[in-house]
Amino acid sequence: MALCLGGCATVEQPDPLEKLNRKTFAFNETVDQYLIAPPARVYRDVVPTVARQGIDNFFNNLRDVWSAFNLILQGRFADSANDVMRFGTNSVFGIVGFVDWASELGLAPHYEDFGQTLGVWGFDAGAYLVLPVLGPSSARDAVGLPVDLLASPDQIVESVRLRNALTGLRVINTRAGLLDATGLLDDIALDKYSFVRDAYLQRRRSLVEDGKRRDAAAAEEDYVPDEPAAAASAPASSPASAPAPQVRP
Repeated sequence: MALCLGGCATVEQPDPLEKLNRKTFAFNETVDQYLIAPPARVYRDVVPTVARQGIDNFFNNLRDVWSAFNLILQGRFADSANDVMRFGTNSVFGIVGFVDWASELGLAPHYEDFGQTLGVWGFDAGAYLVLPVLGPSSARDAVGLPVDLLASPDQIVESVRLRNALTGLRVINTRAGLLDATGLLDDIALDKYSFVRDAYLQRRRSLVEDGKRRDAAAAEEDYVPDEPAAAASAPASSPASAPAPQVRP
């Protein structure tokens, strides 16, 4: 994995594997068209909006735990505590997370993953990748993906039947929420592949840079200069050191 990241770090093009990626993208589009989107449409028509939002909240509540762990790895302890409080608040008062009271109380989510953590640690995104079924990724995010999957609530459940049911519910519920967006994308994008690629890379870059900025801000807040050094660096024009004004006769 480290060799993969190291080799991809020198790639100047965002998409050196474009030919392969386009074939995988076309395969994913076919899978979505015939296997995922149709049941998602039926699901959206049958299940009320409030129920679908509650399911979204439930899975996002579980994501807060993994997000808090990644924030610790990034050194963002205040943000990690925020996500822990989100999980506790929604689990206790939000009916195991089906109601998002934490956002109403001003505790905004972060949804950090291990790919973002690697980015904050300084790993370059590397080559753009399209993974079968899973969709857009990068060399760095593909390395972080197995860790994220192992920590997902679907995989924590011991029962295979329940695990598969949770995975299917999460996928269909998520796809149902994106039906309008993908329909609009089909209408406006001249090259859907390029549009998705550029949007993905830009968003991931923005998320990682945000984490780095927060890291730098936290370091500045924690830094306390030594008193002798602070005194030595004080400007000579300060009132204590300024020469007395001369009065001409």
